[in-house]
Amino acid sequence: MESKAEHQDAGSVTEIYQEFETWSVNLGDKTIHAKRMPGFYRTLKYFTGATWLVFFLGPYFRWNGNQAVLFDIADRQFHFFNLTVLPQDIWMLSLVLLLMAMTLFAATSVASRVYCGYFCFQTVWTDVFTWIEEKIEGNPLQRRKLDNTPWNLKKIYLKVFKHAIWLIIAALTGISFSIWFVDAYDYWHNLSALNLPKVGWVTLAMFTTGTYILAGLLREQTCFWLCPYARIQGVMTDSQTIMPTYDVKRGEPRGKIHRGGETSRDVKASADCIDCFQCVQVCPTGVDIREGSQLGCITCGLCLDACDSIMDKVGRPRGLIRYASLDEIEGKPIKKLYQHPRTLVYLSIIIIALSGIIFGLTHLGTMTLRVIPERQPLFVSMSDGSIQDKYEFKIVNKTDKDLHVNVSATGGVPGQIIIGAEQPLLTHHGRGTSFTIFVKAPGGSIAQEVTPIQFHIQSMEDPTVTAQYDSKFNAPKP
Repeated sequence: MESKAEHQDAGSVTEIYQEFETWSVNLGDKTIHAKRMPGFYRTLKYFTGATWLVFFLGPYFRWNGNQAVLFDIADRQFHFFNLTVLPQDIWMLSLVLLLMAMTLFAATSVASRVYCGYFCFQTVWTDVFTWIEEKIEGNPLQRRKLDNTPWNLKKIYLKVFKHAIWLIIAALTGISFSIWFVDAYDYWHNLSALNLPKVGWVTLAMFTTGTYILAGLLREQTCFWLCPYARIQGVMTDSQTIMPTYDVKRGEPRGKIHRGGETSRDVKASADCIDCFQCVQVCPTGVDIREGSQLGCITCGLCLDACDSIMDKVGRPRGLIRYASLDEIEGKPIKKLYQHPRTLVYLSIIIIALSGIIFGLTHLGTMTLRVIPERQPLFVSMSDGSIQDKYEFKIVNKTDKDLHVNVSATGGVPGQIIIGAEQPLLTHHGRGTSFTIFVKAPGGSIAQEVTPIQFHIQSMEDPTVTAQYDSKFNAPKP
């Protein structure tokens, strides 16, 4: 009975040889129609790809009556729930970019192009587009046959239907990108009334066209020839980097299984690769992983699912293709993660950048004050013997309301008075406001050329909104 079952499994395996019997380097002259097979890594791709739903749904989430996350370029503000980040806090953006870059480099150093395989928008959108193509045109064999079929009404209908859905998704992508920068509901109202500004139409057209071409037409060629990351990732990996790897010792020499279940005569009984090409069939970039590490491999792990399913059918252990380093495959000692100096450097930079971002976000405040003393001249001697300094106040109101502020000072020269702030000063919400302030001090009270002085501002509407700035009062030598 067991022998009969094995023969049946072998027979089901031999049927796949008709699907794909040759492989050549992908030069872009033919469309890659990848086969979809269930498995752990395919399921993982679905989950990681689903994180991009935030891109489509995030702008519709409201907070206190406003869009929760809004990159308001027109007013030069970034709203994140109750937090408002202004251009004065742009240094945090540099840390965010540094954090993202180092995270990408660290992930590449450890697991090669794992970002490309599971999170990259090009990979995810292409996967969605090809899933739609499969639902409309059929499996890879049917799609190749359709491509080679002369044009007829059925082919025109299928192609037009497919491309129409692609264009709808591409347009939704452009709309979803746009509404991160303007209010989502206002955008839809203006779009339905065909009342978008010129920049809105241009942005929508560019993203719709770009998404349609990159995800629908170019597909894996984007990863091969257009993406710079494909070029630089090679210098970020080494023999200790984990990536999909073919175990040559187990699989070679390879040979096909015949209908009866016997392997080819020139193949050793211990060779596990049955040359079924399923690892190539499922690869979204058309790579044959058995030929070694290649530029087109995006580390998605789909070839692992395909190979493991075949190994199960022929009764051989899984792992002929597995996530492993080249050193592991060759039997060399494997270093642990913390033993990689490069990874530790990346991790250190990530921690520093993350600490800076957290510090910045927790110390934003609702109002900031910067005081710039006049340099030419440093001071003015008045006719009554007093000394007067001029200052430029730059006040940034980070709240959502205009506020009036009182100006005061501590330190400085005894008997000093503030001129130009006798009445509360009006600061505008969400931007900076400048004022010219004078400090006048009796000449007889001046004891030194430079005297420390601290300026304070406080909101009249909300006394908890305050800011201060340390400056200097300049005077002639006593």
